[in-house]
Amino acid sequence: MAEQELEIEEGGKKSKPIIIIAAVAIVLLVAAGAGYYFLMAGDDTGIPIGDDTGIPVGDGESALQAPQDAVAAVKIGTALYVAMPRPFVFNVPGSSKDRLVEIKVQLMIRGSNNQEQARMHIPLIEGTLLKTFSTANADDLATEAGKIAIRSSALKEVQNTMLDISGNKTVEEVLFTGFVMQ
Repeated sequence: MAEQELEIEEGGKKSKPIIIIAAVAIVLLVAAGAGYYFLMAGDDTGIPIGDDTGIPVGDGESALQAPQDAVAAVKIGTALYVAMPRPFVFNVPGSSKDRLVEIKVQLMIRGSNNQEQARMHIPLIEGTLLKTFSTANADDLATEAGKIAIRSSALKEVQNTMLDISGNKTVEEVLFTGFVMQ
């Protein structure tokens, strides 16, 4: 009888590691499947509707026509960021003394065509931004309103420059990713 109890206990010990290993394997498979799903299964294909891709937008009378906002959002494209290769370092006059300013800039653009345009014209964009930044004064840049004003002025100037060169505004936002004033 004691021998039967030993056999039962030994049999139970052998099955526990197999159950644990099987459970871990199942959890890993489920985690891998979920990871694959979240990484690979997106609803954003990056293909703009009706933009020379051969995908018809609709004739306007279709009951299944997408809302105008959704079509406009798809035509715009995903937000991409183009970093300026160097920070802008310049002197600005102030009421008490001149200040040294360093601004790191990234451009927010929509679509890969605009990204290529922005990258191709980085020297022109840098020149435009430096010209705009050099018109500021230290007293204005010390305030949040002054930073917003110089950023919007830079955006307007870059858009005008890109409109003249490529026929497209290209840049949606000028973003300051670093701002130091000494």
